[in-house]
Amino acid sequence: VETVQYVARFPEDPYGQETAPNARAYRVYVEEAAAFDENMVGQSRDGLDVMLVFAGLFSAVVTSFLVQVSQNLQADFSEMSALLLHDLLLVQLAMVDGGTANVTTPSINPAEKFAPESIDVWINGLWVISLVTSLVVALAAVLVKQWLHRYMTFASGTPGLRSHIRQFRFMGLEKWRVRIIIEMLPIIMHISLLLFFAGLALF
Repeated sequence: VETVQYVARFPEDPYGQETAPNARAYRVYVEEAAAFDENMVGQSRDGLDVMLVFAGLFSAVVTSFLVQVSQNLQADFSEMSALLLHDLLLVQLAMVDGGTANVTTPSINPAEKFAPESIDVWINGLWVISLVTSLVVALAAVLVKQWLHRYMTFASGTPGLRSHIRQFRFMGLEKWRVRIIIEMLPIIMHISLLLFFAGLALF
């Protein structure tokens, strides 16, 4: 039955027309390639959609944490002002009582160079790398989705021309290892998650 249906859909070419633009071989190729591409691109699109949403939400979470901990990499001027004001108040109270202030050295030296703690440097470093890798995944997912959309764009013309265009696009897909890139995105996302949780364990 399948053979009969196949012959009905793709009748044999007249003698000498086996390589014509509307030849049977091209028509078969176009139909079989369309089914193959739809299955391949459909699965990739679903995975990319999930990856894009997850990478976007995860980047927002990492950014909110990073905004808080990045403040530890610079001096807290509000705390510095409070300590200096406290020292000044002690001096003034001592002068009012007619004694001497028990402040031999200031609580903090404003001229001293600030050096963040190593744990803060590690946490910020891990979360920055995690954020960058997550954004790379999101960018790569967008680019691959655009590439796949372009790959599936209908090409007008004879079956022969459409076959050549499709083969040209498929060779480009293979040359740039697009399917390998798609398979690598979840791995990179997992690395980003591990870096975030490592920083969270040190937090």
